[in-house]
Amino acid sequence: MEDTIVALKIFNTLTRRLETFTPGGVSKERIEDYPPVTIYSCGPTVYSFAHIGNFRTFVFNDFLRRYLKFRGFTVNHAMNITDVDDKTIAGALKEGLTLREYTDKYTNIFFEDCKTLNIEPVEHYPRATESIDAMIDIIAHLDKKGLIYEKDGSIYFSIAKFHRYGRLSNVTSMDIKAGARYDADEYSKEDVRDFALWKAPKDNEPYWDTPFGKGRPGWHIECSAMVRKIFGTTIDIHTGGVDLIFPHHENEIAQSEAAYDEPFVRYWIHVEHLLVEGSKMSKSLGNFFTLRDLLDKGYSPRAIRYLLLTAHYRKQLNFTFDGLNQAAQALLRIDNLLARLNDIKHEATPNQQVIDRCNAFLTSFTETVDDDLNIAGGIGIFFDFIHDINTMIDANTISTSDTAYIVDILKKIDMVFGFIFFPEISAINKEEIESLIEERNKARKEKNFAKADSIRKELLEKGIIIQDTKEGTRWIVKS
Repeated sequence: MEDTIVALKIFNTLTRRLETFTPGGVSKERIEDYPPVTIYSCGPTVYSFAHIGNFRTFVFNDFLRRYLKFRGFTVNHAMNITDVDDKTIAGALKEGLTLREYTDKYTNIFFEDCKTLNIEPVEHYPRATESIDAMIDIIAHLDKKGLIYEKDGSIYFSIAKFHRYGRLSNVTSMDIKAGARYDADEYSKEDVRDFALWKAPKDNEPYWDTPFGKGRPGWHIECSAMVRKIFGTTIDIHTGGVDLIFPHHENEIAQSEAAYDEPFVRYWIHVEHLLVEGSKMSKSLGNFFTLRDLLDKGYSPRAIRYLLLTAHYRKQLNFTFDGLNQAAQALLRIDNLLARLNDIKHEATPNQQVIDRCNAFLTSFTETVDDDLNIAGGIGIFFDFIHDINTMIDANTISTSDTAYIVDILKKIDMVFGFIFFPEISAINKEEIESLIEERNKARKEKNFAKADSIRKELLEKGIIIQDTKEGTRWIVKS
């Protein structure tokens, strides 16, 4: 989409205000003059299946990169794979696998799940275990400045010596327990302690031999190192769930800025929690679901993607099964429009009213989503557009030349949504469906209604809804 003025505004967790988005930190006259937008997203820890709370954030990351490209920016995006931490090591030992064998299994599962949800691949998928050199570089820089100390073979960052600590999470210096050390990869919300950069090896754990001794990385150093290794300097955007603000992202800032004396990230974007049926997701409550759990229950990945996009990223999303059913109905409205457009056969010169409505839709959509990535508002504007196009079809004011224009607009907007022309639709055997519909129509003409109903049921089981119209029988995919 062409534009000469960047109007996109994003809420920056670091400053706690809405800010005009300026890639590279220097304003340009045209979007195409900006350098690629550099993004780092905290990815999965590959010890198990990612759950739908994780995928709320991952789908948001996908929407963010899609929208930036829709607006005309180019994107250089990294999402890390955390393949060494307490959980991955424990899982590998339990299953009798090497760390790489164990984490490869869950990394591949993660990529399969992303493909299922139509999440675009990003440009970089760095692994923590392949970034040890960059971690050692950070520790070496911190060592020269006297910001680290050793205890029992582990290396710690001294928070008390970094006076800007706490800007992201709003933790004050009064909260810091000077000299208290924290080794675990997970903290309770209240813990503010010196954190491990490099951990002394334990029995049966993998380790690396470095100038700072044998051991393995702490959790926080991994992301800082991968950002530095890929981008080399300050990045534009860092994303993650709100649960990572403290301590993980706070500690990333501390070690990165202390080491290299430059800003780490320009814009921090954090995604709120996902609730399930109004409660925090928990295995003990029986409301803990992976993507594959939902697919096994018969829900469409298309409906899951749609539902995950429907709430503003800074608001909690209440994920419900009723919401999934409503998502399927919303998608049915989209599919019905596509089917109606496909039924239009009469030719005429382009209708300026249609063109104006399409252009007005794109303008309104962009203005809405430019306001802190308000995709929820954008989806509402999209369905207003669908209503108006259906009204024009009812009035018989749309010709084949208009349908081509409308479909182009839908393809353009699906650059952002990723749920209009969903990949699972193209995987259906269309010839088989058309053959069954023809067989059903023949049965109806012969008044063999039992057979006709049986074929309709068979198609429904395949995820196909058929509709009998005055123009003939048409079919759409059940969402």
